[in-house]
Amino acid sequence: MSDRATFPSAHRPSPAMSVLLKGSPVLAVILALLLGALIIAAVGVSPLAAYQSMIKGAFGSPRALTQAGLRAVPLLLISLGLTLAFRSRIWNIGAEGQLYMGAWVATLFALSFPNLPPALMLPGLLLAGFAGGALWGLVPALLRAYLGANEIVTSLLLNYVAIFWVSYQVRLPMKDPTSFLPQSAVLPAPASLPVLPGTRLHIGVILALLLVPLIAFILWKTPLGYRLRVVGSNPDAARFAGIDVPRHIIIVMVISGGLAGAAGMIEVAGVHHRLIQDISPGYGFTAIVVALLGQLNPFGALLASYFFASLVIGADSMQRVVGLPVALTEVIQALVVLFVLASEAFRRHRSRVVG
Repeated sequence: MSDRATFPSAHRPSPAMSVLLKGSPVLAVILALLLGALIIAAVGVSPLAAYQSMIKGAFGSPRALTQAGLRAVPLLLISLGLTLAFRSRIWNIGAEGQLYMGAWVATLFALSFPNLPPALMLPGLLLAGFAGGALWGLVPALLRAYLGANEIVTSLLLNYVAIFWVSYQVRLPMKDPTSFLPQSAVLPAPASLPVLPGTRLHIGVILALLLVPLIAFILWKTPLGYRLRVVGSNPDAARFAGIDVPRHIIIVMVISGGLAGAAGMIEVAGVHHRLIQDISPGYGFTAIVVALLGQLNPFGALLASYFFASLVIGADSMQRVVGLPVALTEVIQALVVLFVLASEAFRRHRSRVVG
């Protein structure tokens, strides 16, 4: 059989779709930016000036690099967990809710034990955040493992439960009585993540970077990683080989949810220093695209997370410098997401046709 997917002439893809069929996320990003340039030109703004301002805004100053680094941390943590899940063909779409629950549990821990020294407070916060996300990931895992429920549906719906739960908490039980805003009280001083000397970066950056080689090691050098890849490639073969697939589903979802919860803790303790209603601008959903753009590789996720964080920072700069409407900057970001997802979909379609 030819190594290329073939199509009837009436359904032959366009040149742009042919690029997507190759499954290259980098080319998909380039196509998205080219289409974005056409849209920018259509509203009377120079695409060259717009993209120059975007690049300068994202990379042109230490402050911009720092801001991108802070935004990249939750994306990286979540995408590492999703990389493990997606490698097993376990479609965890609930990272946003897992982040919210991790943030809530971490805040609850910090406010409940305000006098703990930093040596106990910070590890406790990390464990609390991980546990909150892990428990929220455990629910769709159990439903998938023992009832056959589709984890895409269950994890997606649980996002909204978590978001509304946190909204309720910061409006009533945990609301700061000195503020009119829906937010908790400020965390005690020992619960603030230390900042790296000479920067605005907190130590969550180091944690996220250390997890990249650790997840890669787990994926490629451990029995868990081997089982993960076998279950992802052929669940029936995995069962035949004696792998406990339900147990594996639970382990992977707990790790994936836990990393999302840790991201929520870092946002609380390292950025906002309190629980707020909109603790995440959609990190859990964006991280899905980050994981796919990184080709489900931990090191790829590192690059992709910083790229997406820089894209957001650069889009803000486009709005300020060239006067591009905020809606159009969001359209450009959405185009990148759409094209990356389309690239992955076409890659999977092509692999089925070739196979």
